[in-house]
Amino acid sequence: MEKSTEDTKRNTKNVVVLAICQALFNSGRTLTFIAASLVSISMLGDNLTFVTAPVTMMLVGTAAGTLPSAFLMRRLGRKSGFVIGSIIGAIGSAIAAYAVSIDSFLFFNLGIFLFGIYSGAAQQYRFAAADAAPEHIKAKSVSIVIAMGVVGAFIGPETTLMTKNLFGTVAFEGTFWALMVFCALTAVIILGIDIPKLTDEEYADHGRPLRQIVVIPTFIVALVAALFGYAVMNLLMTATPVTMRIDEFTDNNIVRVIQWHVVGMFAPGFFTGHLIRKFGVVRITVVGSALLLGSVFIALAGNSFVHFFAALFFLGVGWNFTFTGGTVLLTEVHTPSERNKVQGMNDFILFTGLAISSLSAGMIYHFFGWMWVNLAAMPLILTVLLSAIWLRSVRRKEQAALGKPMHSEIELPLE
Repeated sequence: MEKSTEDTKRNTKNVVVLAICQALFNSGRTLTFIAASLVSISMLGDNLTFVTAPVTMMLVGTAAGTLPSAFLMRRLGRKSGFVIGSIIGAIGSAIAAYAVSIDSFLFFNLGIFLFGIYSGAAQQYRFAAADAAPEHIKAKSVSIVIAMGVVGAFIGPETTLMTKNLFGTVAFEGTFWALMVFCALTAVIILGIDIPKLTDEEYADHGRPLRQIVVIPTFIVALVAALFGYAVMNLLMTATPVTMRIDEFTDNNIVRVIQWHVVGMFAPGFFTGHLIRKFGVVRITVVGSALLLGSVFIALAGNSFVHFFAALFFLGVGWNFTFTGGTVLLTEVHTPSERNKVQGMNDFILFTGLAISSLSAGMIYHFFGWMWVNLAAMPLILTVLLSAIWLRSVRRKEQAALGKPMHSEIELPLE
């Protein structure tokens, strides 16, 4: 009983620390999504082919940072890995701020790339929440940490507006110095986590080879739900500030649309874990797919502020359901000794795909326009939907083989 109480206190402390770090990280990332696109427009002029290059470089950096971060955390523990990632993010933010002051697109992309490496480490916050959590609250711990990203919906955009003209005539230089402060704060706060390192036996045991794990239906759908759900969200969110600026919306309009998009992304996390336990992870993933599809239809219906606002809000909620669903599914397929390599491989594939979607958003928009950005998202959404339905069928067959009732919706852990 005493050990159970101690474990509960430790888990609560870990979730609080990770949630605060997630809030700071997402504040910085939201700030970057808004400011980077606007800085690019001012640097590139009329040729917008590579207007999403900085956001793409952030995602390339994230992909590049995922596997090294995972293996570093396996070797040194979660705490050390997170601190190193935050320091790299602070250095990158400083370079980006300096690049804005000298109007260097090359150095700006370099700085954002380094911030992306920090992002690769920060993606592990959600997995770290599950590491020491009891099985019955694992989904809740993950969803709460993801949910705290909602703070970024307010701190990120407001910081962007407050620091935009901090250094006089050089717009957004102060914004990236603020980003450096966010990174530095996470490096200090993360010192409060208490997640045990792998035991000697767990460290020596590398578990199954990845080639055996990646063919498991649950892993496939976990990756598809997170990858394609995130790619759709990223495709539309990256192109939205550019589209709105070209349509002559004010910076305040653009910030509000992105702000409430981020609210949609993270606010549902406070109850997504409960919904998953009540209705099953597959059903929540299907609902997420439907919301993503609905956001595309709204975006295609018109170019008013209301259309952008509603489309981006529902896009965020759809992302939350598919991404949280994918994360919870992934925790089912690995042992403690396998978790770092499985999580690292998952995020490497995920953010490589996102980098491609980000660069594609700029190119599709430049050559074909906003309508085709939305149309390009539809096959990805349908893939998530069909893969979730396929997993449900697989799990029902497994239940039948085990002689379990076919009507149960919790068909395996959290189905």
